[in-house]
Amino acid sequence: MAMHVSGACFSVFSGSRVGNIRAVASEGFATVKTAEDKVKLGGSDLKVTKLGVGAWSWGDTSYWNNFQWDDRKMKAAKAAFDTSLDNGITFFDTAEVYGSRASFGAINSETLLGRFIKERKQRDPEVEVTVATKFAALPWRLGRQSVLAALKDSLFRLGLSSVELYQLHWAGIWGNEGFIDGLGDAVEQGLVKAVGVSNYSEKRLRNAYEKLKKRGIPLASNQVNYSLIYRKPEENGVKAACDELGITLIAYCPIAQGALTGKYTPQNPPTGPRGRIYTAEYLRNLQPLLNRIKELGENYSKTSTQVGLNWLLAQDNVVPIPGAKNAEQAAEFAGALGWRLTDEEVNELRSMASEIKPVVSFPLENL
Repeated sequence: MAMHVSGACFSVFSGSRVGNIRAVASEGFATVKTAEDKVKLGGSDLKVTKLGVGAWSWGDTSYWNNFQWDDRKMKAAKAAFDTSLDNGITFFDTAEVYGSRASFGAINSETLLGRFIKERKQRDPEVEVTVATKFAALPWRLGRQSVLAALKDSLFRLGLSSVELYQLHWAGIWGNEGFIDGLGDAVEQGLVKAVGVSNYSEKRLRNAYEKLKKRGIPLASNQVNYSLIYRKPEENGVKAACDELGITLIAYCPIAQGALTGKYTPQNPPTGPRGRIYTAEYLRNLQPLLNRIKELGENYSKTSTQVGLNWLLAQDNVVPIPGAKNAEQAAEFAGALGWRLTDEEVNELRSMASEIKPVVSFPLENL
């Protein structure tokens, strides 16, 4: 995920229809339990579940949770974590700026994820958890050492000696060459298994790939905003470059912050900052697509959320990471796995979505 500026899916530096959830959860569990149902991240040796969970909302008070964080929300996030694992989804994405200390009442998302992992391992020492986190390219950070310092701080909050994936959260105003060097250093020092970037344009993506390649280190992933109604990665060359270079595209906001779930209507738009993006007018224009998604879901005995996620999975070389705020959402996400829309249905939904004006883009995607 990215920082929030003013567009579709961002944080300030810092549900969905759930019918048949029990059946869906058990089916999803069966589909992701085996190693064969994992995918390699790019050219790295790291394998992750085909669908992960984003932890942007955990502890956050700057964008999510109606600007408040309390014990009830923490218990819900913990339930989302445990339910994800119970359903075979073991890949969790966080960042040092999620739940930023600059936000009143916030708890850092890394701290929460680390706490959840520790508590789960006390009950189940053999449980597998794959952790991805991110380096914030803040203006005052310079050079490769800033990456290693930030990573060590993240590891401290997580309570881990290493993480599976470390990513540059966005391109910096300056210092980017040093940041890529820092990623390579982190691999060579055994602090991470794989490295990636986030919100990188095609040009920056290719440059990062080549710089790491000279050190014999693959660029595993590029995490970008990508959903049925936000397909800029297809339009700006990022998706094609990922496919060409063997870089996995990790899709944040894969259900457009809930807009594709069918939960919101012109009469019931989302609250908070999302309401300024997904307005009543926008949701009115979205209704024909939402109706068709619902119809397809009924044909497969799936929810609209599961159809939206499955559409992304059908693009290949894409790992969606929807944000789970509670157990019900986590269980529902698992039901996006183990089946596939037909090519005709995938193309039909893309065609219908093309008629809808896209939401505001993320400015740093254009750097």
